[in-house]
Parts: sequence; C-alpha cells; structure tokens
Amino acid sequence: MTYWAEHAWLGANVEPGVALEVADGRIAAVRTGVQAPPPGAEVLRGLTVPGLANAHSHAFHRALRSTVQVGSGTGSSPLVRGPRGERAPDSFWTWREIMYEVAQKLTPESYFALARAVYAEMALAGITAVGEFHYLHHAPGGTPYADPNAMGEALIAAAGDAGIRITLLDTAYLSSGFGAPPDRHQLRFSDGTAEAWATRAALLKDGEQVRIGAAIHSVRAVPAAQLSTVAAWAEERRAPLHVHLSEQTAENTACQEAHGRTPTRLLADHGVLGPRTTGVHNTHLTDDDVALLGSTVTGTCMCPTTERDLADGIGPAAALQRAGSPLSLGSDSHAVIDLLEEARAMELNERLRTRTRGHWTAAALLRAATADGHAALGWDDAGRLEAGALADFTTIALDSVRTAGALPRLGAETAVFAATASDVRDTVVGGRRVVRDGAHALVPDVPSALTEAIAALRS
Repeated sequence: MTYWAEHAWLGANVEPGVALEVADGRIAAVRTGVQAPPPGAEVLRGLTVPGLANAHSHAFHRALRSTVQVGSGTGSSPLVRGPRGERAPDSFWTWREIMYEVAQKLTPESYFALARAVYAEMALAGITAVGEFHYLHHAPGGTPYADPNAMGEALIAAAGDAGIRITLLDTAYLSSGFGAPPDRHQLRFSDGTAEAWATRAALLKDGEQVRIGAAIHSVRAVPAAQLSTVAAWAEERRAPLHVHLSEQTAENTACQEAHGRTPTRLLADHGVLGPRTTGVHNTHLTDDDVALLGSTVTGTCMCPTTERDLADGIGPAAALQRAGSPLSLGSDSHAVIDLLEEARAMELNERLRTRTRGHWTAAALLRAATADGHAALGWDDAGRLEAGALADFTTIALDSVRTAGALPRLGAETAVFAATASDVRDTVVGGRRVVRDGAHALVPDVPSALTEAIAALRS
C-alpha cells in the first residue's frame, strides 16, 4: 500500500509530494519529490507528521471534564484536606476527592465503554499511542476481580477497538501517604505490597499493539522500602517505568519530613531513575533534582493543560532538557485532548515564566510529541517517517480557519503554533487508516459514545 502525502514533515524539514510505501504495518520506503499521487495511492491532503504519542493518560478522568471548575471562587467546592491535613478549598486536593468518587463507580464493563470512547477521541486528535497510567485494579473495597487484571484488560481491549497502540503502565499504589494505609477510596488501587503488585502485573502480556510497563504512583503512595521492587520488575523486563514526581509542594514537604530528602533523591536512592524511567510533571524541583534527573537521563513528561487546570504550577521543562532529561507530553486528566496544544503550551508557559520567547523550535516540540513520546512508552520504532519505522502517522489540515494562509514549508510551525486537534484529518496506525477525513472508521459516532459512557457513570 502507498500513502501519498501532499506535504510531510520528515524531521528536519517539510517536503512536498511524499510517497510512504507501507508493508506489514511498517514504512517500507519514503520517496520525496512525487508530484502527484501514484495510481491507487491513499491521498493525504495537508501536512503529514508521525503519529502523536500521549505519554500520560488517566482515561477515567475524561468523565470529569466540564463537571468540576476548580478555582471558580464561588465557594461551592467541598472543603477537603491535603496530605498533611491543611485546608485545601478549590485545589488539586479538592479535585482529587471528586475524582475518587467517579473512580468508585467504574466496573470493567463501564471502564471499557468509557476508555474506548476516550481512545477514539485520541485517534481523532492524531494520537497513535497512549501511555495509560493505570491504578484502578480491583473492585470497590479492594476485592480482586475473578480475573485480577480485569480492569487493565478492559483498557487494552478499548485501545484495540479504537485502533491505537497502548502502553499499559500498571501502577503500584499502596499507601495514602508515606506509610499510612490506603483510605476507603484507595482500597481498590492497592495490592497490599509491591510483591503482590508484581505478581499480578506479571500476568499481563505484550501484544502487537500493546506494551506492558510499570508505574510508581508517587513517593507518597509507595513506601520507600518497596520502591526497588517496582524498579526491579521493570528492569527485568526492560519495560518503561513512570512515576508522578513533585507535582505538589505538599508532597515535597511531607517527603522531606518523612525521609529527609526530596522525592527525586528518594527515587534515586532506591534505583528508580534511569533512561527507561519517566517522571510525570516534575513541577517543583530543586536545582539538584534537575541535575539528578538529567545525569541519569530520566525522562520528563509534561502535561501543561492539566497542570494549569489544577493550578499545579509550571515545571522547569527547559532546564530539565538542558540537563539531559528527554521531554514528552501527555493529556493526563483530559481537560482537553490535544497534543498540539500540549506542545504549544510548554513553550508558552516558559515564555510567561521567563518573559522571553523561543525556548524550543517547532521541530523540537513536535519531536517531544512524536519520537520522544513514543520512546518514553517503549515504542522506539515509532514517531518517525522513515523506512523501517511503524507506519503510524497523522495528517493536519492546512486549509482550516486556523491554518489557512500559512506557507507549507512552515508546516511544523503551523502545526504547533496554530493548529488544534480539530484540524486532524487522517490518522494511520500500523498502515491502517483509523481516521479518514475527520471521521473515526471504527467508532462511528465518538461524541455519542462519550455521552453514553459518561452518562452511565452519573446514573
């Protein structure tokens, strides 16, 4: 099969008239200077780029979109307490309590329906691979399902139905905070010990479009003495290992009180950091933390739309990259699902903080959303339009009201600084056209699927 791209971003520049020959789910050849579509070729009008990688997702958070307005100033949000008992109105901690209530309602069947619709929304946004940070393991109360991985298998099946790749980052979540037992909401997250987590997670298997990775929810949720068990599990399998890191200042303070060191140093001391590890958020870091992450080539996944929605703060992405930490991007809570917006926001956040422009080129931001994101998820052979790579790519319209008038040779700049997910016209995964002309080929009515899945959780 041959796909003919009107324009294609080949990493260094945009080329007009590019033929992508596909065989057995991979790109067999890339031919430039092809003036017109070859006979029988699939035509991609606009700018074709490698498929986007959503390196951090919590699929069930999609049900909270537009239902919780954090920081509204209305005083209507319930008052909850942070991890150290502090008053926390209209904050991350308030939002977390509402998120827990949604989590309690999910079953394997309802989780499949919701995740299928969410992953279809991702395909419509040009995302070809998702890293699902999965900790909803058991039934409410903590009782395992007959299949101990029923919830994880539901996510894998949902991604398959939606036509995208998934790295299931099975997450160890054992404590409500630095050794405290799980609270009533968190019981379904916990396997009791890291050893029990490892036994259950080992039952999950890779597939053609599936990778199994590991995650440490956070240093507050996995006791320090058990961190190395999770790290060893991932190392033995050469699997990706992700961890929420320093998202909140309260976590940093509590870690210092419990262990006399920062979360980053605690992870390093227990063998968690390294090239296959990705810290998610990495928001509130010391200079020593930044140097430690860079020197170990530990990755950083920024989720700017969630970080601003939850008022988390702006992480030191530019400093982390300069130190040697590869950057990737995620939509996290799915306040929006738009990797182009995540890429743009990373640059714009840094502009706000520094009051200077031009911290990343458009090409560097696209690499974070494509090749580096896939690498963080264990798909090292994706995220590039070159022979031998997986045939995963997406096409962005250059004639929408947002992108019209731009010079095609500046397609990378247009994609990052003007386009949105609404401009995605085609998405191809493994050589199969999952999205055609803005419509999902496998989930015919994605808005209805989302509406029905979310309504079921509210009933």
